[in-house]
Amino acid sequence: MRAAGAVVGAVVAVSIGLTPSAVADDIRSKQWYLEPMQAEQMWKVSTGEGVKVAVLDSGVNVNAPALKGQVLADEVPDSVSNHATRDEVGHGTSMAELIAGTGAGGGMQGLAPGAKIVPYYISVDPESTDGKHKVPDVAEVIRAVADTDAKIINMSFGNPAFDAEEQAAVEYAASKGKLLVASAGNDGLEKGFAGYPVAYNYVLGVSSMNEAGTVSRFATHGNYVDLVAPGEEVPTWCDASFQSYCANSAGTSISSALVSASAALIWSAHPDWTANQVTRALIDTASRKWPKDDPTQYAGYGTIRPRMVLENPNYDAGPAYSDPLAKWNKEEGEELVTEIPPASAASPSATDSSQGPAASSGGDKSAAGSEAGEPEKAAAESSSNDNSTLWITLGAVGAVVVFGGGAFVFLRSRRAT
Repeated sequence: MRAAGAVVGAVVAVSIGLTPSAVADDIRSKQWYLEPMQAEQMWKVSTGEGVKVAVLDSGVNVNAPALKGQVLADEVPDSVSNHATRDEVGHGTSMAELIAGTGAGGGMQGLAPGAKIVPYYISVDPESTDGKHKVPDVAEVIRAVADTDAKIINMSFGNPAFDAEEQAAVEYAASKGKLLVASAGNDGLEKGFAGYPVAYNYVLGVSSMNEAGTVSRFATHGNYVDLVAPGEEVPTWCDASFQSYCANSAGTSISSALVSASAALIWSAHPDWTANQVTRALIDTASRKWPKDDPTQYAGYGTIRPRMVLENPNYDAGPAYSDPLAKWNKEEGEELVTEIPPASAASPSATDSSQGPAASSGGDKSAAGSEAGEPEKAAAESSSNDNSTLWITLGAVGAVVVFGGGAFVFLRSRRAT
């Protein structure tokens, strides 16, 4: 193990199947989803002001033009601050800009430009260090965020190995009223295995759709998918040089960031709501052509439409501590939940979940919807490769963390399966 440790951080070439050319002109025009989501109209009501989004990723470059003044690096707890503002691959910075970028300096326009980003560097290698100190693992970071005033935790990354400590950390964060959002994964053309954190209890899972309104073929499916958001042909930083954007990035990482931004818009407009109520608002107003109480494995409850909440001042978000995602797994006969209320509140309708390691396959559900904005299992051609997703796959000897067109190889023991 020690000898193999020499390969930690080595870059392994991968085929990303995407045009590497930079997008130097008018990045905002490449963000095709802003117009159909009616971003300009939404910003008249809410920009996400007052909401902090914790971005757990590869770190965030605070010097990116579109993020000047948007990143609250000094609010990262000292215990997990290593690498928080040193993004060596560009992925975390891209997610931060998708959420809260200002568009300044030719940069990306975030969907919630009034929100603030609190950056966190995550590592799945329990032995990784920055030369002096051990880099905190995912569970440590989630627990640290839970004790801050950040409302939303965006997790655009994945790991196929279930980890009991991470699950416990997620439950702790949920008990503190955090809204946890994670990418579903990009393994839809392969085995479609449900990774983590998306398959943990209490995590809102997000799949990807293209401009035509169909679920991306590469998107992993299962009963952990709750919502769909744009995730194809979206600009992200090409690499860690931060010199140029690439126009046609694709992946559920992008989708997760846009759901986090949508939640920020809603929460800013309704600061007294709980995470349950924000989640319910996203679900109730999602675009779909199937019954709301019968989410599909490909599109969950449908495509996000935060404007439907913002334009309705009388929207009723329902009870604060009744879980909107409580549902029955028909095969297992168990109720699925995604949030725990504070100890001082009334108990929710359910406190257990089958979204653990054995629940990823789920029961058969048909996808529906074919018109723009109505997702279905995609018929359109799209690449299964993803240069905008931090995705971790375990091989025979270790793990490969995929960041923007490259892979960092390191060893990691499974603590739980």
